[in-house]
Formats: sequence, C-alpha cells, structure tokens
Amino acid sequence: MSESFKQVPHSPASESAIGRVIPCKKLEPGDPLKWLVLGWRDLARAPMLTAIYGVIFAAIPWLITYLVTLTGWHLVILPSIVCFMLIGPFLAAGLYDVSWELAKQHKPNLWHSIKAVKRNAVNEWGFGILLTILMIFWLRVASLIHALYPPYLDDNLQNLLPFLALGTVIGAGFTLLVFFISAFTQPVLMERRVDLATAVLTSMHAVWSNKIPMLIWAAIIATSVGIGFVTGFAGFIILMPLIGYATWHGYIDTIEVKRARLYE
Repeated sequence: MSESFKQVPHSPASESAIGRVIPCKKLEPGDPLKWLVLGWRDLARAPMLTAIYGVIFAAIPWLITYLVTLTGWHLVILPSIVCFMLIGPFLAAGLYDVSWELAKQHKPNLWHSIKAVKRNAVNEWGFGILLTILMIFWLRVASLIHALYPPYLDDNLQNLLPFLALGTVIGAGFTLLVFFISAFTQPVLMERRVDLATAVLTSMHAVWSNKIPMLIWAAIIATSVGIGFVTGFAGFIILMPLIGYATWHGYIDTIEVKRARLYE
C-alpha cells in the first residue's frame, strides 16, 4: 500500500468520542507491518544516522542494567526496563525527523534531527516532563514492591516469583498507559502546532479507535524490546531506529489532515 494520503471524509473534532482531538483514520490489522516495511526503507536510506541513534538506544539500557547490577538491587531490573520504554518515545524525536526529511526528499542530518524537539518546544518538553513524572512514579511503586521482599529470604526463583509477578502486572499496566499516551503524541507535536493535551488525547483516541491494529503494533514494539535485551542490547542498534521510523509512518497513516501533504 502506498504511503500517499488516503482521501477520507474529514470529521470535525467536536464529533469525536473524545473532546479536542484530531480525527483519525480506521486502520487494518496489516498496517503495522506496512509501517515496518516503510521504516526499513528509511533505515536503508540513512544508515549513518540510524547507527548513531541505534548506539544511543543500546547504550541507555546497558547503562541502566549496569547501575542496577552495581547497586545489587536485582528486583528493579524490570522497572528499569519499563523506564526505558517510558523515555523511548521522547528520545525518538530525532528519528521521526529523519523520516520526515526523507519524505520531503531532503537529506537528513544529525543536527537537524537533534533540533526537532525545538519545533514545538514548550509542549514537547512538557511531554518529556510528563513521561519523567510517570517514570518517577513507577520507580516509587517499584521501590515499595522491593521493600516488601523479606531480607531473610534467599534470592532464588521460588522466593522472587511472587514479587516478579506483582511487578510484571503493575509494570504492564504502566506500559499500557504510556502506550496510549505516547503512541503518536510526539509526531503530532512535531508536525503540528498544537498543545500537549490535544496531542495526548489524539494519541489516546487513535489507539482506542484502532484497538486490534494498535495492539499488534504494541506487540511488535514489545517484541523488539525483548529481542534487544536478549541480544545483550546489540539488537537495539537496529530495532529501535526501525521502530522510530515505522512510528512516523504509522502517524502519517493514522492521523487525518484536512489537505494532502505536498511532499507525499
């Protein structure tokens, strides 16, 4: 399927089930795979930028895990993974810029992508603060779970299992919340001069209106993160830029515009 703009009737935001949102299109279950194909195309067209961002994304979880190992708090490894997923959408802004520049037939460069966050600076930094607050809140919850672990028990799987299970359930809830909030928020803020509330509500509305395709997309992201950790973070060098590029194409495919983009 071409990435060109699909002509669909435009419905005003006031008719949406959620107030103050940009209308979204109806997606097909196979659309997330199409986004991956388009993302791979961008990856091949910008290999150096992909490598730079990929190394950064690989270094972050490595550093988190190193610090966790250094402190000996193994029970916070899972929360640290969730924290990585919390800040990922904000750090991916540079990748979205690369895909945007390629779509406009421009040659992307590192400095231009770094400056991407300045296009809607107040709201984009507000989004970063929102994710940081959620990250800190989750760390506090994780600390409480860690505090419940009796110090006299050995660190074996049988003893750890109840606490790992509790952390997994709560972490999954936080991850789902962040996915709703952040699925398309950053691309909306980058391309359109809208406030943070509008961008967040638009993202939530798009996810809620396309539950099956977005659930597939969430599973693809989760699988990519899992592969990254299983491969000792080396997988992140390719997978995280690929997910970033694909997310931009997902945004283009999902959120409506009143007029077709000239560069498509």
